[in-house]
Amino acid sequence: MRGVRTVGGVFELVEVPEPEGDGVLVEVASAGICGSDLHMAGFGLPTTFGHEVAGRTADGTEVAVRPTRTCGTCDRCLVGEVQQCRDMALYGLAVDGGMADRVIVDSSCVVALPEGLSVADACLVEPVAVSVHAVATAGIVTGHRVLVVGGGTVGLTAVAAARAVGADVDVSARHPHQQAAAERLGAGTEALGEYDVVVEAAGTEGALVTAIDHARPGGTVSLPGVYWDGLALPNVMTMFLKEVRLVPSSMYGCARGVHAHGASGPGADPGPDADPVGELRVAARLLVEVPDLAAAVVTHRFGLDEAAEAFRVAADRSAGAIKVVLEP
Repeated sequence: MRGVRTVGGVFELVEVPEPEGDGVLVEVASAGICGSDLHMAGFGLPTTFGHEVAGRTADGTEVAVRPTRTCGTCDRCLVGEVQQCRDMALYGLAVDGGMADRVIVDSSCVVALPEGLSVADACLVEPVAVSVHAVATAGIVTGHRVLVVGGGTVGLTAVAAARAVGADVDVSARHPHQQAAAERLGAGTEALGEYDVVVEAAGTEGALVTAIDHARPGGTVSLPGVYWDGLALPNVMTMFLKEVRLVPSSMYGCARGVHAHGASGPGADPGPDADPVGELRVAARLLVEVPDLAAAVVTHRFGLDEAAEAFRVAADRSAGAIKVVLEP
């Protein structure tokens, strides 16, 4: 079986063992390349990459994969905060992922696709869920002015997630093709004045400076981006004087806020009986409700045997890449 791993810090397609053990076997149809994959090239991981994955089960059911395998028994899981699980394993990191012909995942990590969502686009369910969670934890609601800093996949999917709850959204993006994608999704492309919430989706210190500067007094900066190089907290005095709240947002879990049954407010905790893949289900519906989302975000598709070239393109944002997808 074919799979993408790193050899000497370089992504290569190699022969890997067939998946074995308990779980659901998924024939992979699409797998997205994430910025975190690029950052982990030199980590020397012995596992197959791929955490943005969709495919078909043995009975032909089309599914997306939740790559966070949670324990279900720790104190955080028991209150519905599965994204804070104390014993989480990640497919594509600690466990073999889906940049391969096939992958086995725990049954709790399988999300059946809604009608109208192509399995070729369903690898986007995972990154869209990241943005759904960021919008929920930041408390974005109808009428908010929202700025998204960063025009990559998380930034653009945050546009769709924020607009879905009724926010007015602008984007601060570096590249013209990112700005064009943001416009296609209904966002403005200039950062003008102050905003109720700023989503910092670039994961850089400069982007955080921009986010704090544009947050209104008492506003919120949502942090779904990953600061791989660490961070010296900038704009401390500005943040202090405006009482800006920094709200980290990690992955995804049970649906909350306007998407959670019985929730009492935009940031309401999901509760112990909530669906642990709830935000992925919300993400899948959003991809159906916003048909331009996949078309705006996916810029390149490659066969699995073209993995090396796919990773080269994914690393070159200036050449027009946003989301690069592998299709076995």
